Amino acid sequence: MRFLIRYFFRGVRLVLSPILLASEKLSTPTAMVRSPDKQAEVDAACAQLSLYQFQSCPFCIKVRKEIARLGLKIELRDARNDPEHRQALEAGGGRIKVPCLRITSEEGQDQWLYESNAINAWLHDRFGDAQHQAA
Repeated sequence: MRFLIRYFFRGVRLVLSPILLASEKLSTPTAMVRSPDKQAEVDAACAQLSLYQFQSCPFCIKVRKEIARLGLKIELRDARNDPEHRQALEAGGGRIKVPCLRITSEEGQDQWLYESNAINAWLHDRFGDAQHQAA
């Protein structure tokens, strides 16, 4: 029975994945505009971030859209197809669950942030509109 359930959901994923990815491409927002100096600061801060994700995961798509909206250059790490990234996610974050944002501090310590809403809220607080309009 477990075998049938597993293959049923794999079939559903095969059918829905292209639809989700096409939807992402068609509905990805345009990036916010910053001055070149501010964008350079944001890019430098984003060098400390990496997003562990699966390409067709709806929650990962939600986070990638927020990254695009905020105009961020965050490294995307495929935790499904890359065994090294998958192992790093499990070793550092404690579980294989996506999306997961890895935040590396100036001291080199890592913080692992799970849940798409929490990640989007953190990104918005750190790089969102209010901070850059005031600057």
